[in-house]
Amino acid sequence: MKLAILAVGHRLPDWVAEGCQEYLKRMPREMPVAVHEIKPEPRSGGKTREQLMAAEKQRIQAALPHNARIIALDERGDNLTTLQLAQRLEQWMQDGRDVAFLIGGADGLDPALKSQADGMLRLSSLTLPHAFARLMLCEQIYRAWSVIHNHPYHRE
Repeated sequence: MKLAILAVGHRLPDWVAEGCQEYLKRMPREMPVAVHEIKPEPRSGGKTREQLMAAEKQRIQAALPHNARIIALDERGDNLTTLQLAQRLEQWMQDGRDVAFLIGGADGLDPALKSQADGMLRLSSLTLPHAFARLMLCEQIYRAWSVIHNHPYHRE
């Protein structure tokens, strides 16, 4: 199974890229994780929020791995503990489909894209900067994998 993080945004701080790379390189060969940056729609030209999200939706859909389980990150998503995320990850591993996590842009994810998702996940009740959400997701994926494999990274 492969995992993909499709995140709208660009020109993130170096510490985000370095942090994500640190966790991604720890992942085993049998569960690689890739981060794909999706170009945000330019905010010029008087476009509405809906138009911006629709344009970003097209870019996200073009980057989605074929037949992947889609998990949208959203404030109304499932509020899982790390152990619950590990259980989900283990269930997903058993069905063998690739998984794509979607992180929207400044305006969030297009409602049609969220309705097509197989699930929604909430990282925190706090409002997080997109860069931090990306890094936190990378860390939590690694932590969930470590829980499944009884790796000492996670201590309960």
